[in-house]
Amino acid sequence: MKSLPPHHPSLATTYINIGLVYNDKGEYDKALEYYEKALEIEMKSLPQYHPSLATTYSNIGLVYNDKGEYDKALEYYEKALEVDMKSLPQYHPSLATTYSNIGLVYNDKGEYDKALEYYEKALEIDMKSLPSYHPSLATTYSNIGLVYNDKGEYDKALEYYEKALEIEMKSLPPHHPSLATTYINIGLVYNDKGEYDKALE
Repeated sequence: MKSLPPHHPSLATTYINIGLVYNDKGEYDKALEYYEKALEIEMKSLPQYHPSLATTYSNIGLVYNDKGEYDKALEYYEKALEVDMKSLPQYHPSLATTYSNIGLVYNDKGEYDKALEYYEKALEIDMKSLPSYHPSLATTYSNIGLVYNDKGEYDKALEYYEKALEIEMKSLPPHHPSLATTYINIGLVYNDKGEYDKALE
């Protein structure tokens, strides 16, 4: 740290990496402390709409979401979205990720229609920017399935989980954890529907 000026972008990267470790450990306030140091440096050393700013805003949004502070999470994800929309092409996968992050917060808040609105924007980008069997596409289908399950629309949930499963079976190794998660999600929907034999399958 002595060899770099106090607002050098590499220092911001180091702070972000430290923040990631604290977030993974569940030490959210420490994570925020380091992300905010990184953000301060980036705001002084980078152009206003640099993609790195969007990433840092998203990291901060993630911490607030993990803390259950959904409105603060949305505030930072919306800042990330503003940067993404001004700095990235219309169908860039990072834009889809930001839409998905916002969708996740709305789902956690129980605002399912808003969650679907953002997940569907993410899906549109994923379908235009990724190969048809890309695992990120499966993740977006799973996210949409989760919202429909939370809404009690079980057949719609199954429709999206099965799309996710089809992609995962073609794009992932047979014992990948994402496959197990999707099978569990499908089983939970059948359980919620009261179809216990199907759930056990």
